Amino acid sequence: MTQQDMNMFDHLSELRKRIMIVLGSFILFFIVSFVFVRDIYQWLVQDLDMELTVLGPLDVLWIFFSIAGVIAVAVTIPILMFQVWLFVKPGLTPSERKVTLMYIPASVLLFAGGLAFGYFVVLPIVLNFLLALSEGMFQTMFTPDRYFQFVLRMTVPFSLLFELPLVVMFLTSLGLLTPYGMMKNRKYAYFAIVVVSVLISPPDFISDVLVIIPLILLYEISIMLSHAVYRRKLKRELEEKNSSA
Repeated sequence: MTQQDMNMFDHLSELRKRIMIVLGSFILFFIVSFVFVRDIYQWLVQDLDMELTVLGPLDVLWIFFSIAGVIAVAVTIPILMFQVWLFVKPGLTPSERKVTLMYIPASVLLFAGGLAFGYFVVLPIVLNFLLALSEGMFQTMFTPDRYFQFVLRMTVPFSLLFELPLVVMFLTSLGLLTPYGMMKNRKYAYFAIVVVSVLISPPDFISDVLVIIPLILLYEISIMLSHAVYRRKLKRELEEKNSSA
């Protein structure tokens, strides 16, 4: 066996180890979530003024498995990111290790912040608007699968949008984005934010503003973080140039 084959075998063994850790964590969190799934379900529907309607006996089991699965995936994400970092760590410089390690807790916090914003701010606004729209015209009955699909659609997009600052920092560090480009295209970004906000929020001014303002703040924060990364990148390149001269 050549040295190259041995290195490949070591990489595959390391990758297998990381995958098994992530898979084991998911199974563990799934079991724990399933044990407390009734409590989680009650918490998720506590603000509803109606009981959800199931259409068959197997629907209950599917609902419990779905809730436990979503919770397990959400809790496993930080472990997945840390295992990915451990896998690529040997190929990074000490400074790169320090910087990339900081991305993990920041990404988790932003992801959780996006979920919280979608669940506690956007979801009640949209749900109350839709219920008021159909009041006196229809008998409202929600099935759990339709309701939880609605919850996911109102929360997951914001958890992804809240990752914008980290994505901007990463692209800036790669040289694919600059803060000056973001400032130059600010009006187009604002227009895109307004369009997205109007599409995902109820058609009233207050709801639109409650969604638009946080997204604009995220964009401005992303510009400031991009400035910091860009200056640090230029300083590092200048130091490397001077040291090699």
